[in-house]
Amino acid sequence: MRGKLIVISGPSGVGKSTVLKRVMEQYDNLQFSVSATTRPIRPGEVDGVNYIFLNHDQFRQLIEEDQLLEYAEYVGNFYGTPVAPLEKALEEGKDILLDIEVQGALQVRKKFPDAILMFLMAPSLQIVEQRLRNRGDTAPELMKQRIERARWECSQADHYDYIIINETVETAANEVISVITAEKCKTKDRLPMFKED
Repeated sequence: MRGKLIVISGPSGVGKSTVLKRVMEQYDNLQFSVSATTRPIRPGEVDGVNYIFLNHDQFRQLIEEDQLLEYAEYVGNFYGTPVAPLEKALEEGKDILLDIEVQGALQVRKKFPDAILMFLMAPSLQIVEQRLRNRGDTAPELMKQRIERARWECSQADHYDYIIINETVETAANEVISVITAEKCKTKDRLPMFKED
């Protein structure tokens, strides 16, 4: 059976990395798609594991050669998903998880109508703002941009199939896994199992 393409989006500060780490620990057939980006590498990140770190010229070349499933610009940097490794893994039956921005998720929906789109949100926008300020990894002059971006992203949640509220990491991770399980049980995917060759 072909794998499922699962897209998770949500504003900075909602705990995506923590929730997705828990999902990956609990769900065996899930492979994380590594995005490419032009943003600088952060302490503790590993090239090729957290992101594929590229300069702007390298990223533009991928765009020109149509080698990206989706891409978006966010606060002056590009983010995108290389398509070849993703398609190969889906054909092998692996479920693929994409952690991408809203713009990219909407591009994926156009190219992969069966993609499962989930929007991860904190219990309130105020909590998102508080978490962003407490992270301490954003220059004060960029903080306003990040908060405005978070508000805009939340306004786009109605384009997603599911909204996951990160009240607790465990609950949010369980909801993500439940959605994936339910999607894999759909009639169109299971019916071929009952047909004779």
